[in-house]
Amino acid sequence: MRFLTSGYSADVDSVLNNALFTVDYNEMVIVKDIDFYSLCEHHLLPFFGRCHVAYIPQGRVLGLSKIPRLVEIFARRLQIQERLTNQIAETLREKIQPLGVAVVMEANHLCMAMRGVEKQNSVAVTSAMLGVFREDARTRSEFLELIRMPGIGDRVPREVLQGAACAE
Repeated sequence: MRFLTSGYSADVDSVLNNALFTVDYNEMVIVKDIDFYSLCEHHLLPFFGRCHVAYIPQGRVLGLSKIPRLVEIFARRLQIQERLTNQIAETLREKIQPLGVAVVMEANHLCMAMRGVEKQNSVAVTSAMLGVFREDARTRSEFLELIRMPGIGDRVPREVLQGAACAE
């Protein structure tokens, strides 16, 4: 339980570790397909899935690996998916002050699969759109389209990925 709730003792500022970089870049930055595992605060059963995060910088960018770390901090607390989604978005807005932040989370909830309605194949999707992602439908649509695109592992045949490290 200590590991599963380790997000309570994590300090966001020390995890982000001043990995802010001043850069003249104002296009969308997306980290998608971030796996996460959390515990439902109501039933103490796991929910897990993928998180997609985007922001549009305003003179500063965050080290890319810090975004999954931020997701991990908040996921490792007793949670509900809606709050988890908002915590990630609000923290990014506060720490890097971008033009906008977007977070979409897709998760399977064992509290819905194992008990209650017992629906094993249902997926809960939540989103938080802040700044330009809320105000500008084109920006929001671009983000939603980009997270639907296949990832690099989906485009490269599995044989190539498996054999790449062993190629002679």
